[in-house]
Amino acid sequence: MSARQQFASTTPELSEQTLGNIAVQMPGATAVFREWKLDFCCNGNVSLRQAAANRNLDLTDLLAQLAALERPDALPNEITADALIDHILTRYHDVHRAQLPELVRMAHRVEAVHRDNPNVPAGLADLLEDVQQEMLDHMAKEENVLFPMLKAGGNPFIGQPIGMMRSEHVSHGAALDRINALTNDATPPPGACNTWRALYTGIAQFNDDLINHIHLENNVLFPAFESQVAPAKSGCGGGGNGCGCH
Repeated sequence: MSARQQFASTTPELSEQTLGNIAVQMPGATAVFREWKLDFCCNGNVSLRQAAANRNLDLTDLLAQLAALERPDALPNEITADALIDHILTRYHDVHRAQLPELVRMAHRVEAVHRDNPNVPAGLADLLEDVQQEMLDHMAKEENVLFPMLKAGGNPFIGQPIGMMRSEHVSHGAALDRINALTNDATPPPGACNTWRALYTGIAQFNDDLINHIHLENNVLFPAFESQVAPAKSGCGGGGNGCGCH
């Protein structure tokens, strides 16, 4: 059961969970806690309700912000190209833009504080920064070039931008492999602090989200348009005399 599924089923008791428990099981909660200035690392044994009371925070508003982290994966009832693209934009593009800066921040923190720990994922923050920039560039190309073309119905030359996105997806998969190698498949070592554990929870969620994101594009969205691709021309230009290819 995923962290999101677990908390979706226990939302009424979320206020009684400790900050540390929420941080390491609910991806994105650390950014919410930072915004509300709640210490989930050193004081992670305090319940959410008590932490809110200690700082005179509105528990209802805090719970609502945490509830907004629940991101349904269900596809639109009618899977048209427009609906699928809109789903990809809100469920994956917007989510990646929120996920990656927080992962980078926590990775820098873990590498700095635990630099003498032999299990520290040295170089993870730099790798995540590279991934973040590549993802931002990739998503901008889709949003500004490819997706408008697809929403307009595609064309016989759509294969080129789709091919470019497929190629970049392969690069993204390789980056996930490097992240998983550095983090032992997002498995925190014994004794890891709440920030370290929350970082790996977020990485596991990013891994799942990016794989599902790529799957929807490669296997559902793109094939619907690739049948329009113009056939490649013969290397000899359609046969003339003396082309030299025989």
